[in-house]
Amino acid sequence: MMSFNCHKRSILKQVLCWREGRKFVALMSSNANEMRNGGLSADGLKGHGGGVRDLYGEDSATEDQLITPWTSSVASGCTLLRDPRYNKGLAFTEKERDAHYLRGLLPPAVLSQELQEKRLMHTLRQYDVPLHRYMALMDLQERNERLFYKLLIDNVEELLPIVYTPTVGEACQKYGSIFRRPQGLYISLKEKGKIVEVLKNWGEKSIQVIVVTDGERILGLGDLGCQGMGIPVGKLSLYTALGGVRPSACLPITIDVGTNNEKLLNDEFYIGLRQKRATGKEYGELLDEFMQAVKQNYGEKVLIQFEDFANHNAFDLLTKYNSSHLVFNDDIQGTASVVLAGLLASLKLVGGTLADHTFLFLGAGEAGTGIAELIALEVSKQTKAPLEETRKKIWLVDSKGLIVRSRMESLQHFKKPWAHEHDPVKGLLDAVKAIKPTVLIGSSGVGRTFTKEVVEAMSSFNEKPLILALSNPTSQSECTAEEAYTWSKGRAIFASGSPFDPVKYEEKVFVPGQANNAYIFPGFGLGLIISGAIRVRDEMLLAASEALAAQVTQENYDKGLIYPPFTNIRKISAHIAAHVAAKAYELGLASHLPRPKDLVKYAESCMYSPVYRSYL
Repeated sequence: MMSFNCHKRSILKQVLCWREGRKFVALMSSNANEMRNGGLSADGLKGHGGGVRDLYGEDSATEDQLITPWTSSVASGCTLLRDPRYNKGLAFTEKERDAHYLRGLLPPAVLSQELQEKRLMHTLRQYDVPLHRYMALMDLQERNERLFYKLLIDNVEELLPIVYTPTVGEACQKYGSIFRRPQGLYISLKEKGKIVEVLKNWGEKSIQVIVVTDGERILGLGDLGCQGMGIPVGKLSLYTALGGVRPSACLPITIDVGTNNEKLLNDEFYIGLRQKRATGKEYGELLDEFMQAVKQNYGEKVLIQFEDFANHNAFDLLTKYNSSHLVFNDDIQGTASVVLAGLLASLKLVGGTLADHTFLFLGAGEAGTGIAELIALEVSKQTKAPLEETRKKIWLVDSKGLIVRSRMESLQHFKKPWAHEHDPVKGLLDAVKAIKPTVLIGSSGVGRTFTKEVVEAMSSFNEKPLILALSNPTSQSECTAEEAYTWSKGRAIFASGSPFDPVKYEEKVFVPGQANNAYIFPGFGLGLIISGAIRVRDEMLLAASEALAAQVTQENYDKGLIYPPFTNIRKISAHIAAHVAAKAYELGLASHLPRPKDLVKYAESCMYSPVYRSYL
């Protein structure tokens, strides 16, 4: 038995194997069978399909099933308490404390997971500073993974602004000061030529989703260099909490090529390379090596999500790799999909079809042009009109004014499709008066640009002006919810990128919607995984938008909402995943065959559950 189970383990692990004797072998055998039969297959029987490999029994086990934390390594006593995947803190039962040498290492009280959750929420609510809540949650994630996700899932509306925008922005700004232990991989110019080996240093081998940033354009905060790691970490927390992707299948990565942020370069606590950003050939070669290394290490079906790259790199990377890798840019495609969903839902409030409306954007970067293109694609799909024609009712304003044909030669390539025939117009207010849009969308990253005059102008020729102030964090929002409702005299339909509290205007309470990418990317990624998709296509983004819009109920509409509440986000993600997977099958891009009969139920069955397991 010793040679069979322990010949490759450390002396400590050998001793632990010897101490447990036959009991250890029985547990391993029980869990091995469980892992072979985890998840649900296409015919509804247990099995892990769609590339959702459940190596640790994380999805298939229930609280009542036997499972051991020794599946991949032996853990006992202090080692068990220090492993966030298996640690349950005071929730270890009396029998578990005896079986796993925990006597004396814990206080005598035994608490349920629900009571632990209640206690932690009470503690979190004592913090007045959001960043302190963020740090407390990150500490929890590093010591008790299941409790962290249980807390986040059950309190998503309260905690989402902490682990995601707006608080994650401040966390990135101060990442060097609050850094405790690495939560992802850092790949810098120092690792050029050996990225394959660096990826192998990560403890998990079955990776399904990578979120990667180079930190050059973090939210609306600019170049934060290596400290942008807070974004991939936060996004992947939501992949698990909202989309049900296993934590062990998620890998946050920061590509560090330097920073042009002088404040960081002069900060003694900065944790990244102290040099100006690499560009051109040096940058391109590092990214290309990274992309090839990821495919070599994790295979064809690993999803690579680009996050917060600057415009000039974001478009180029997406164009370069979308035909050879499973890639997705949340700033371009995720934002576009969630905004399109809000627009489709809003039609029940403002009337007409999408083709009847005229759109004006403030901001012509990744988000603005990405949203504009997806709107044009949806209108083209609905009306059968050519894409070039459907673009003509979509106008964009950048820092130099309205994008018009006379500016064509000086425009960046991704702005050129939006250069229409019109006299030059300098400011946003003049553009609003000239174009008379029914929908005003802000993606500029510049706060307070939807002024009183702009909102009043929108209200003068629209009974229900649709105003989307999408820039993050809250300080960069084009206007606040209160401003939109007050200046429009309560007639605006409003949604923002970051959350705002309900607003009372003339005895009526308005609940602002949040056009949050977290509605889309977790379910979208899950859909790619369960279908075994090998490429992302625009049709999948349209399917995700339509699925999200369909989840808005009459009760939501009665409150003026164009997005459903986050309390139902796992159900929403399952429906989005099912629609995305269905489109992957339709397009012939799915590799998990045969297709499951009920994709919604299949998506739900593949979702990670954070409920504690019994270790006996």
